[in-house]
This record gives sequence, C-alpha cells and structure tokens, in this order.
Amino acid sequence: MIVALIDSGLGLLPTSAWLRRLRPDLDLMLSLDPDGAPWGPRDEQWVIDRVVGSARLAVDSGAGVVVLPCNTASVTALDHVRAELGPEVPVIGTVPAIKPAAAMCDSVAIWATAATTASAYQAKLVEQFANGSSVVGVACHGLADAIDRGDLDGAREAIASAADRTPVDVTGIVLGCTHYPLVADEIVTQLRDDVVLFDSAEAVAAQTLRRIDALGRDSTGNGTVEVILSGSRGVLPASAASFDAGRLLLTSTR
Repeated sequence: MIVALIDSGLGLLPTSAWLRRLRPDLDLMLSLDPDGAPWGPRDEQWVIDRVVGSARLAVDSGAGVVVLPCNTASVTALDHVRAELGPEVPVIGTVPAIKPAAAMCDSVAIWATAATTASAYQAKLVEQFANGSSVVGVACHGLADAIDRGDLDGAREAIASAADRTPVDVTGIVLGCTHYPLVADEIVTQLRDDVVLFDSAEAVAAQTLRRIDALGRDSTGNGTVEVILSGSRGVLPASAASFDAGRLLLTSTR
C-alpha cells in the first residue's frame, strides 16, 4: 500500500520517518511543493486548491492513504481533501500536541511560525485543550525557512531567539510546526533540563497505521520512497540530508 504524505516542504519528514521506522515495508509517496512554498502566507482558497490537487494526484497515482503532516494544510484543507477523496480513502491530519503538553505541564509554550502563532486556529486549540494550564505562543521567526534550506546555523539562531523569548516558568514546549522536530536535538540543547518537548509526528504515524489496519486489506509493500515535487516526479531536496529523518528516507528513495 502506498501512503502519500503532503506538505509544502520538509515538514513531512518527521512523520514519514516514523512510518519508515514503524512499518519499513510501507511504500511512501512524499509530495512536496517547492513551486508554491511556503503555504502559510498564501490565500486560503489557494492552499485548499493546492492541497486538494496534490491529494487527488497522489490517489490517482496509486496512494491508498493520504496524510497531511502540515498544520497549514490540516487546518485549511483537511475537510476539503476528505470530501474530494471520499470515505474509502483515509485522510489523516495533524494537530499540535497541546493536549498532552497541558496534561503534564502547568506552563506551556507553543513554538510555531509567526502566522500560526497569530492565527484563530491556534487560539481555538488553546481554548479547547489548555485544561487550566498557562499557554503562550512564541513565534519562531525564520526557523522553518532555515530548515527547508538545510541551514543549521540559521536554525540555531532562530532557536536561540525563540528560547530567549520563552517565559522562564515554561516547563513544556509544543513544537507547533511540523518542520521543528527535525532540529529537536538542537532545541533541547538551548533549553533548561526540566523543559519537555512535545510534537505530534509519532502520534500521526501511529494513527495512520491504525487507519491502515482498519481497512482490513493487505498493506505490505516494498519499502520504496517516491518523491513528487509540485506535481512531477523528482528527488528529495539536498537539504533533507542535513537531518536524520531525511537521511533515513534518502536511503530508500527511488
């Protein structure tokens, strides 16, 4: 079975890598959009059309499951993708791990892009899942862009800036952009030892496998990785090799 993962850039790598670790036989289709990236600042209808189009192309190319490991795609286009593909194709979205963070920590910071930090979407999630914990948003200016470029020095600078602007009483940090787990080790080095990171990549991968199992069909594959770049066959950007998850997937790319 082919699982398609759709994001504008390298934010799909953490969930893809978890799927590779948990089910190395699965065939993965990684659909990136370098021509349209980043999606965050784009008009809502433009994003819907782009994501729905990518999902339709993936299914028409053989994908049996679609994953949106991208907060922008999930909040903007998830319902539209499900309507386009119908109930026979599982579509899994991504939600920042605010609920588990708030369950464990009294004071939480959500690190995200500037657009997500200012969004009604994030405010609604905080309202739903804060559960009495103090939650603050911290905009990580330039971090996702640096990750997409494979610019580790730029990523360190963006992380340092975000760490400086995170309140001292915070004990839990939610990685509210799917790019950020790629530099989780660097983030940890710039935080106090008692601060815990939360991200959703492993949970999204696990949910994907549950949905696959619920189909009751043979999902055994050959462990291949196919890359689609803005609708055409391609290869993962060279910047993917800067990260453990990218190197793991590059070894299987065809």
